[in-house]
Amino acid sequence: MVKICCIGAGYVGGPTMAVIAHKCPSIEVAVVDISTSRINAWNSDQLPIYEPGLDDVVKQCRGKNLFFSTDVEKHVQEADIVFVSVNTPTKTRGLGAGKAADLTYWESAARMIADVSKSDKIVVEKSTVPVKTAEAIEKILTHNSKGIKYQILSNPEFLAEGTAIQDLFNPDRVLIGGRESPEGQKAVQALKDVYAQWVPEDRILTTNLWSAELSKLAANAFLAQRISSVNAMSALCEATGADVTQVSYAVGKDTRIGPKFLNASVGFGGSCFQKDILNLVYICECNGLPEVAEYWKQVIKINDYQKSRFVNRLVSSMFNTVSNKKIAILGFAFKKDTGDTRETPAIDVCQGLLGDKAIVSIYDPQVTEDQIQRDLTMKKFDWDHPIHLQPTSPTTVKQVSVVWDAYTATKDAHAICILTEWDEFKSLNFQRIYDNMQKPAFIFDGRNIINVEKLREIGFIVYSIALPGSSIVQGGGPTEVILEQLRLRARTNGGSSLFSEVSSLNHSVLDGYDVEGKKFGQRKTAVEGSLLCFRQRCPLYF
Repeated sequence: MVKICCIGAGYVGGPTMAVIAHKCPSIEVAVVDISTSRINAWNSDQLPIYEPGLDDVVKQCRGKNLFFSTDVEKHVQEADIVFVSVNTPTKTRGLGAGKAADLTYWESAARMIADVSKSDKIVVEKSTVPVKTAEAIEKILTHNSKGIKYQILSNPEFLAEGTAIQDLFNPDRVLIGGRESPEGQKAVQALKDVYAQWVPEDRILTTNLWSAELSKLAANAFLAQRISSVNAMSALCEATGADVTQVSYAVGKDTRIGPKFLNASVGFGGSCFQKDILNLVYICECNGLPEVAEYWKQVIKINDYQKSRFVNRLVSSMFNTVSNKKIAILGFAFKKDTGDTRETPAIDVCQGLLGDKAIVSIYDPQVTEDQIQRDLTMKKFDWDHPIHLQPTSPTTVKQVSVVWDAYTATKDAHAICILTEWDEFKSLNFQRIYDNMQKPAFIFDGRNIINVEKLREIGFIVYSIALPGSSIVQGGGPTEVILEQLRLRARTNGGSSLFSEVSSLNHSVLDGYDVEGKKFGQRKTAVEGSLLCFRQRCPLYF
């Protein structure tokens, strides 16, 4: 029986090995980790990660040909194929700090493999690693080999959290990179034989090591680039009155482009996109390609800009302050159908609000209070270190409460921010929510998932990402659209003085607005008079 061992029981190692065990009953699969709590969770009814379909796969195989253990050395020693799926965080100090991948855990794993191995092994890179990592690992293993032969393969994962099990069952492609020597090709074939038990042969691609390593970074960079591209267009749509959903639909109908990853939002998150692009930037810089590095930096800059733009719009729309105002955060995970919060835009949004002394109430169906508090207090990049090396008792942010239903989160709130596109948020009883909120009641939809028209009819002031009219309150008309555009342009181009005047104008207008629409006539007159004044004083903005 072929034996496989995977070092690392995280988001990649656990699901991948569970599916291999499920599809290959003749292979014994062991997933090992030095974190006792994580392994205990994998052996319990409450798995350490949430992924649709994962529970069923694990329960069918666990104890038969799928095992989770902290006895790392035993299982590595017995394995024919060793997958390494350890953390590769961004370096926080030293050469390449803030960009380069920290390979400390990878090197430690390689040295341990060399120490305990008593038979030839195939070592597979499953973590996302910089180009030429295999060469470094190869040196460590061969210089400590004691006569044992190793073949290094690169087998990057291309999973999307939330659909990882389906992606594993029916992958677009499986990529295997290896040396082009006879021994290297034999190792490639051995791993190919594993996947061929359920993946069509034409979807199993083989390349050299360096191409496989770079393909993973390139794939994530391209996906992130698409998100930043549509988010950049969303800013232009808001400035011109275009509808970003119509623009992205029209663009996506071009078969050369396609429709995926063209949904405007508050920004991208997840463990890979930013980290891999920073890694790519560093590799470009090290190889004397500053122009290429600068190009990829812009993808992250636009993502950061989109998140800060979202917070700025929220604060300025609420009369330029959220101090001591309750803001309900619906969704903290970086996307729906996962409990993963790594690099989630919700962290930046919450920190921006907390910096303005807001009171934040958070609800997410899959993220624990401990994880949220940890994320809001953790230093940048610390999230990607093994869980046992992270603070065991995160500092509690007093201005933050974590609740377990949307209605509690939104009770007495001044505004709602939708930051994760969970399906349940689309079917909430928004009339009930509105009745229990402070007035005027704001909704800032960072995922464009709610029906703006219906919420306006209820009485909400709604802001979405680049949807025309999303910020018009009940009874609104063209003048409100112009006023909103004026306010946004003033913030961007007019300096603090003009922005302050516009914000105070917005404050006075809204203060005199009856949410039942009884004073619409007065409000319309006030807006038109104010616009006339600004047209005369600031013609540049019209």
